[in-house]
Amino acid sequence: MAFVISDSCVSCGACAGACPVGAISEGDGKFEIDADKCISCGACAGTCPTGAISEG
Repeated sequence: MAFVISDSCVSCGACAGACPVGAISEGDGKFEIDADKCISCGACAGTCPTGAISEG
């Protein structure tokens, strides 16, 4: 299952740089994960300073 980003996101962009498949992009007010591209590796969750990323 793909990871998701909650409203705790502060749009720092750390997750986007950590994603090996480029599944994360800046959305409206927070970053978003493209579920079709996400490989559920968890690299993004490990870099999020606010803990806003979890397995959805």
